[in-house]
Amino acid sequence: MDRHRSRSPTSSSHHHYSPNRRGGDNRRRNHCDGAQFRPSNHHLHQSSATPRQTPPRSQTLSTRREAYERDFPLYKQPVEVGCFSLDSRRRFFNDSRQMRYYVEPERSPNFDLRDGYKERYVKRDENVKEKLDHILRWIIANRSKLTSKLTTNASCPLDFDFVTWRGHLTKLLTTPYETREGWLLAVTRFNGTLYISEVETEAARRERENRPERNKEMMYWGYKFEQYMCADDTNSEPDPSGVVNTNEAFCTVVQTRLTDHKLLFSGEVDCRDRDPGAPPPPACYVELKTSAEICTPKQRSNFHRFKLLKWWAQSFLPGVPRVVAGFRDHDGTVVSVETFQISKISQLIKNEYNCWKPTVCMNFCCDFLSFVKREATEDNPSVVYLFSWEPHNDVTYSVHRDSRYSFLPDWYIKEMTRSPE
Repeated sequence: MDRHRSRSPTSSSHHHYSPNRRGGDNRRRNHCDGAQFRPSNHHLHQSSATPRQTPPRSQTLSTRREAYERDFPLYKQPVEVGCFSLDSRRRFFNDSRQMRYYVEPERSPNFDLRDGYKERYVKRDENVKEKLDHILRWIIANRSKLTSKLTTNASCPLDFDFVTWRGHLTKLLTTPYETREGWLLAVTRFNGTLYISEVETEAARRERENRPERNKEMMYWGYKFEQYMCADDTNSEPDPSGVVNTNEAFCTVVQTRLTDHKLLFSGEVDCRDRDPGAPPPPACYVELKTSAEICTPKQRSNFHRFKLLKWWAQSFLPGVPRVVAGFRDHDGTVVSVETFQISKISQLIKNEYNCWKPTVCMNFCCDFLSFVKREATEDNPSVVYLFSWEPHNDVTYSVHRDSRYSFLPDWYIKEMTRSPE
């Protein structure tokens, strides 16, 4: 699940990373400077063009799928540079104490996902907006490790173009195919690095505050499935009699590059393979999911078209190689478990008519990051460029100074302005 979870940094792999590992050589040529920008005159930022210059840069970004059907962009194999844990009270720890270990279940396990919902469930307070705070704490705690590889450019203490959560990037990947939910992404440029933090939309707030009881319980089912599947250490077994506390999390921090965009992002990890011979992170990580059992061809088609898109995007970004899914009946009993290899999902969907394409997802994300780089030019932690998107529309943005959208905390600004020891 994606609820926001140590290793020393290793040298970054320079291999091309693609959904099916084929055709990498001709895909390497792609860059995303040819972004599909269309003019708009309803924006705060003004371009200054002279008659001898090219036309003013566009201030909206198309989300039309056909605009992104190009070669798959260069995406370097993600490298884990660290991790952190959040405890039962959501306190940050710069270690792996919340790591859990995957235990292979029976093929038809009959897990009761309703168990404990009323009496053994501690739910994280969704009214508390953590923004990027946990990632920023990790950056400060590991600043010496991050700065040891930096250039001598004093105005750019982090050698990354973007810092964000994996979940925010997942939303970008799925945008060309999203038809129901829009998003707001706040961007601040500070010391040369662009920080991206999500802002809850009014529609999302209303949905959260008016969530039906059935939906609340089904959210619990996903966490309960993890409890059935995970052990606290390599020698123990899962204990489904315990409390489900959604404050707890283990998060990986990875670095990678999407064409010319250097990325540092964090995402929650459900568990890791407990085999001592398993590969190092992130290749040993396992994502856990639940989904309604598939009984008809129409249900299978919808599963391929909608659910697998989000599963693929979420795991492909940090380099998590597999998703283990528990298929449940209407009453919340897991009737079967199936493993999906992320590298093979594109093959699974290839026969679906007009289905989603990994190349469209990645090219849109790449072009969005290029768009942000072009527009979010003022280096000032009190300035927020608020990028907004609603289905069937272009991405637009507005500029806000000293506003409620500011998200970089004073303690982070102060620490990152100080010269490293």
